[in-house]
Amino acid sequence: MTPRQIDAFCRRLPAATRTVQWEGVIVFKVGGKMFCLIAPADHSIGRISFKSAPEHYDALSRSPGFRPAPYLARAKWVSVDDPKSLTDREMKAYIARAHAVIASALPKKKQAELRLTERRPK
Repeated sequence: MTPRQIDAFCRRLPAATRTVQWEGVIVFKVGGKMFCLIAPADHSIGRISFKSAPEHYDALSRSPGFRPAPYLARAKWVSVDDPKSLTDREMKAYIARAHAVIASALPKKKQAELRLTERRPK
């Protein structure tokens, strides 16, 4: 997927918001909490970064094409420098999972307010 396609996919996730921060980094949030970053090509955080499920972080951060996300690795984030190294299906699955991990950690009241459901865009 291209960064533009990833941007479009993230915009379709339930209750996702988009801002631009930190020298042009596109930041996607759910309930005010980040789940995905799209950085300019030469940025230090990596081209695409997202929250990993805690139980998958160790294996994922050592997998080919992935690395611990600078500044965010303590929070179990990974970076992908070349988004084309993953299939569209894989990238969508990782980002949808990142969204779900963050959404499920929100207080139940906030989840209800945002009308978060189990459905995910394809």
